[in-house]
Amino acid sequence: MTVMGTRGLDSEFAAIIGGDADEPLGFAVIDLETTGFSTATDRVVEIAVVQTNARGEVTGEWVSRVNPMRPVAATFIHGIRDEDVRDKPPLADLIPEIVELLRGRALAAHNASFDIGFLRAELARHGWRLPNAPSFCTLNASTRYLPHLHRRKLNDCCRAIGLDFEATHAALPDAYGAASLLAWFLDPGHPPVADQSDLDLPAMAATVQWPSEPDGPPTSHSEMGAKPAWTARPFRIRPKPLSPSLMALVSDYPLIDALSEGAPTGSLPYLELLLEVLEDGVVTVGEGHDLAGLAEIYDMSPSDIASAHRAFLLAMGHLAVADGTVARDEREEMIAICTLLGEPEDLIPGVLSDARVLASRKSSEGLAPLPADWTSGEPLRVGDGVAFTGCDGAQRDRLEDAARAAGVRVTGGVSRRTAVLVSDGSMDGTKAASAREHGTRVVHPDDFEVLMRHVQPAIESDGAPRNEHGISSPVHADIVPNEVRVWARANGYEIGDRGRIPAEITEAYVRAARDGAEVSNPRGRIE
Repeated sequence: MTVMGTRGLDSEFAAIIGGDADEPLGFAVIDLETTGFSTATDRVVEIAVVQTNARGEVTGEWVSRVNPMRPVAATFIHGIRDEDVRDKPPLADLIPEIVELLRGRALAAHNASFDIGFLRAELARHGWRLPNAPSFCTLNASTRYLPHLHRRKLNDCCRAIGLDFEATHAALPDAYGAASLLAWFLDPGHPPVADQSDLDLPAMAATVQWPSEPDGPPTSHSEMGAKPAWTARPFRIRPKPLSPSLMALVSDYPLIDALSEGAPTGSLPYLELLLEVLEDGVVTVGEGHDLAGLAEIYDMSPSDIASAHRAFLLAMGHLAVADGTVARDEREEMIAICTLLGEPEDLIPGVLSDARVLASRKSSEGLAPLPADWTSGEPLRVGDGVAFTGCDGAQRDRLEDAARAAGVRVTGGVSRRTAVLVSDGSMDGTKAASAREHGTRVVHPDDFEVLMRHVQPAIESDGAPRNEHGISSPVHADIVPNEVRVWARANGYEIGDRGRIPAEITEAYVRAARDGAEVSNPRGRIE
């Protein structure tokens, strides 16, 4: 059954009728419900069109269920069952009416690439051509009009403009939700001021020529374009949930960060689905096929997909290291996600290394140099690891919080990489024993207070090697401490047999290895 009219679903979606007859027709906001995400094998089961004037004010609506001529399959998403569409018209019978609803209007949708791309494929299957009409994507536009949002699903965006809205995966309500966003974005009373190119879309749409009948033979999927390489990659089922810490990262993931890390501009909807897939902690083969279908609709090349994945992982790496440490399970699960996405697992160590470097650089900004009368020995640097044992509880909590705020990592144990063990001498347990074994410096909490007031910038490695993915190799991950000590003594450095190797010696060793220097080279040749 089709419906054409001007009713609203709620008082907040009240239709506003009127407008100057000389104005462009405006927009056609569309929403499709489908049996899946692949234009090759899936079909439309419901379509809605909400017509607006050029200001985004609603002037009419139309909705129809569609017989997909195949099992619905995706009932769990939109609630539409096979029996709900068995007696509905096939899309071929509705195309002339749909074309008239869209004719002369700019197209709009939340995630317009999907709805318009799917509709284009469906029309082509019946010999109709969907022209390249101007379009407005409320999902992509939200990065300009609602820049503060972390997630940009239809629900998220509608709530951000004060609309009590819950997307139902029913075509007409969701089309109204997107129409409300459109009107809000174009309203001059809501900052930022609408971009002129968005305001010009209806006038541009008025000049587009739409067909009145099929203008070619039915087009098969193979004639519309080949599937992306993503579908050919091995896909691994993830049968168990992510760890709680990684789930927290995924649920609060700011999508805009992936774009700033190099994800293609048009990949935002793809990344949004990727987050939805990961959000419940269980990934299925069907969800992998959904991602592949979206990549196909968005015309993402294999390199586009790889760039989106790597930018996504790099931004996630920044979140993971933000608290100064990455737990073993987080690292292992990030590798699992990397492998699931078809990316090489050796990407993750480099991603985390790059994230740490950038986090250290940010934490190092504006730090004052050591005072001229400094007498407290080697200073702490951003990125250094510190551990605590004993100490007054309140003082320890305060010092741990101050360390994290300064970019110093608070670790649960002592290793050869630990810069300082903070202890008041009241406990002589495992941490103290490890400190003696590794030659780790032990300082009193009061002395640590002094060190924390004068944290110094991290020492960065110049020219860190990068792997074939453009990500730096883990800094010093393959360095053998004994080899560094042998090289250091041969080149005039004073260094003990045990304990932490000073950062400047490690950096000099890395530079020498990078430049092809021999162990016996004099010190002057590597500085």
